[in-house]
Amino acid sequence: MEMVVLVDSEGSPVGTQSKESVHGVTTPRHLAFSCHVIDTAGRLLVTRRALGKRTWPGVWTNAFCGHPGPGETFEDAVRRRAAFELGLTIDSIVCALPDFGYVARDASGIEENEHCPVFIARATSSLDPNPAEVAEIQWTSVPELSTATKAAPWAFSPWLIEHLPQLLSSFAGVAGESGDDV
Repeated sequence: MEMVVLVDSEGSPVGTQSKESVHGVTTPRHLAFSCHVIDTAGRLLVTRRALGKRTWPGVWTNAFCGHPGPGETFEDAVRRRAAFELGLTIDSIVCALPDFGYVARDASGIEENEHCPVFIARATSSLDPNPAEVAEIQWTSVPELSTATKAAPWAFSPWLIEHLPQLLSSFAGVAGESGDDV
């Protein structure tokens, strides 16, 4: 059974709970992460969540997300989820937004309540997406993603919509793009 780390309002651990039981109509604050992936050409990976996902099925989002397990480092959790969701190996993992958190409710009524640091990593292998996690993949640019999220925010995950504006300057230099262009 996969366990998640429950946290207080500052993100400090206060306990654990099963992942299956933690997400509901009311969800206790818990630890998660989001990761953006850049390739060697400076392109940014976005993924469309599988239609069978319990929350936000079929929406576009950053490369992948996950929950570190009790005692697991963020770097280990990020590498584990990259391999599981995308069949991908990564390096140059940087925490760009260590204090990001959000609360959102999807159409089914399930609430997300996450302390969710945001990472940027570089792809070092080809992709082999897990169809239970990912319906589609697309390589794009930071300006294209920014434009798309502004034009159709309903098509993207709420965490991406909320953290992308805060993250734009972090992409400068990492992806060979300037945050000022978006």
